[in-house]
Amino acid sequence: MLRGLSGVLAGGIVVLAVGLGVVEWFAGRNGVPGPGAADLTAHFAAAVAAVAGQVVADRRGDRTGTLAALGVVGIAALVLGLGWFL
Repeated sequence: MLRGLSGVLAGGIVVLAVGLGVVEWFAGRNGVPGPGAADLTAHFAAAVAAVAGQVVADRRGDRTGTLAALGVVGIAALVLGLGWFL
């Protein structure tokens, strides 16, 4: 169940990062301020880390896989907590 939850969260972080990239592109095209390079970089780095962690979680059935899944949950909490709720 933990690996399923972390997979959904990893996918959500990827969708969020891509969506933020689209918003930045539209904002730049229309001459309005967008999220900025720092936010984009942080979201894409978090997406890469979450997907890498999920790959490990899916391939390893031992404690390493469980810790990787927990890491993905932690990354999602950090992205939402620091990037969207503060």
